[in-house]
Amino acid sequence: MYGLFKSGSAVASEQRHVVLGTPILEPPAAEQGEVLFGCGCFWGAEKGFWRLPGVVTTAVGYAGGQLDNPTYAAVCGGHTGHAEVVRVVWDRSLVHFSDLLRLFWECHDPTQGNRQGNDRGSQYRSAIYVDDPTDLNLALASRDQYAKLLAAAGWGAITTQIASGERFHAAEPYHQQYLAKPGSRPYCSAQPTGVSLAEFPGASYQLPASVWQQYDWSIPHCILRGDNTPIPLP
Repeated sequence: MYGLFKSGSAVASEQRHVVLGTPILEPPAAEQGEVLFGCGCFWGAEKGFWRLPGVVTTAVGYAGGQLDNPTYAAVCGGHTGHAEVVRVVWDRSLVHFSDLLRLFWECHDPTQGNRQGNDRGSQYRSAIYVDDPTDLNLALASRDQYAKLLAAAGWGAITTQIASGERFHAAEPYHQQYLAKPGSRPYCSAQPTGVSLAEFPGASYQLPASVWQQYDWSIPHCILRGDNTPIPLP
């Protein structure tokens, strides 16, 4: 379970989300789901997900590597094999995993390999790490559908890594909800393709169109232009 963190985590277990006010490192409750998303620089990616209705909490960190207790400097140096990821915990009664997958695929370019925009290195790779078998199958099905849509639009093959059993290592405190903190440097490396994710086997979208209208991927760095507050449901 991703909620069981390695000892020596850089973030205090009682730390609360700057925007949502919820604990960022507690294990998910029975009615909640948990996933790790890699979409390039984790600053912008985290903001995209904490604004989504039904998300309980988010945190940024590292996953998919070999070193215990990695640091930002070590990960950025390319010596640990980790990707920058966002831990997302959501309420399954309010939002379906397919909604989260829609935001994941649409908010970045999953065809770029070990980079996202100007950020280069394996730490910026596209990735989905999830343990729940049903959620894993949904992730794979969404990838297959999105690959077809990208190909039809002239894009290359998806390079996203999808796996289970990867541990989450919380990033240093100053990275948590970075874009919501005073004095932060507005930055997001994501390069959305502009291709929308359609229906796929197992999808059960719950969020209305009004929510998705808050994300305009045709605007460069859309995430940075949006408010920090969660998007309200109508």
